[in-house]
Amino acid sequence: MTDPVTAVRDEDARRLSEALLQARETRTPVRPLTESESGLTVADAYVIAQHGVGTDIAAGATPVGHKIGLTAAAVQRQLGVDTPDYGVLLDTMALTPGTPVNASDYIAPRIEVELAFRLSSDLPASGVTVAAVRAATVSVHPAFELVDSRIADWRITLVDTVADRGSSAGFLVGEAGVSLDDLEISAVEVTLERDGEAVHTGTSDLVLGNPCAAVAWLANAVGALGEPLRAGEIALSGSITPMLTLRAGERYRARFGSGLGELALDVAA
Repeated sequence: MTDPVTAVRDEDARRLSEALLQARETRTPVRPLTESESGLTVADAYVIAQHGVGTDIAAGATPVGHKIGLTAAAVQRQLGVDTPDYGVLLDTMALTPGTPVNASDYIAPRIEVELAFRLSSDLPASGVTVAAVRAATVSVHPAFELVDSRIADWRITLVDTVADRGSSAGFLVGEAGVSLDDLEISAVEVTLERDGEAVHTGTSDLVLGNPCAAVAWLANAVGALGEPLRAGEIALSGSITPMLTLRAGERYRARFGSGLGELALDVAA
C-alpha cells in the first residue's frame, strides 16, 4: 500500500508497527504514538497499520475482509474522534461460534454489534455507490466485532487507532444471512444484552445513515490505497450500539430485527 502524502520514514513505520505487535503479543499496551512521535498524520498511520498486517500475513494469516470503524456518533464520542477509519480482517481474528473467548487474550477488549456484508463480486477501487454495494452483496449477517486497544487506557486519537489497525481484534459472523432485497437495511433494530439484561439498543441508520453507505465509504477508502474489496470477502459495516467492555464470565447476546435473528458470545470465566 502506498500513499503519496505520507511523511513517515519506512524504517520508523516498521518500528512503530513492531511496537504495536509486541504490545498485542505481551498484552502490555504502549503510550499513544501521537505522544511519542510528533507530526504523525492519518496517512502515516495507515502505512504503520499495513506494515503490521504484512507481518501477520508473512506469519501465515490470510486477509478475509475489512472493517469500517467509528461510524456511529456514540462510538465517536466515546473515543473523541470525528471520522470513520478502517482495518483489515484476517482469518486468525475469526472467532468460532459456540466457543468461549478468553478476555485475558486481550488488553482491554470491548464488544460491538455490527452487520456483516458478504460479497459475491468485486467492488471497484473508486466511485463505489450504495447501488454498487447492494449489487455486490450476496447476504447480510449479524456480527460482533471485538475491539482492543494496544494503546494504554484507550487514550487514542484517530491517528493512534488507525495505526493500531482500527483497534480491531476479533470478529464473529452469524452463519444465517438475509438478502438485502429482504431487508430495510437502514431500519434494523438491535438490542445488546449482557447476562440476559438489555444494555444498549439501536437501529442500523446510526451507521452513517445507511450501512450500505458505510460499506461504500470503506470500499472507496481501501480502493484508494490499492486494496479493493473482493468477492468472497466480509465487510463489517460499523457498530450500531456503543462499545461495551468485555468481562470474564459474562454472556453477550445481540438480538436483531428484520429476520436476522440473534448472535451470542460467551466469555470464559
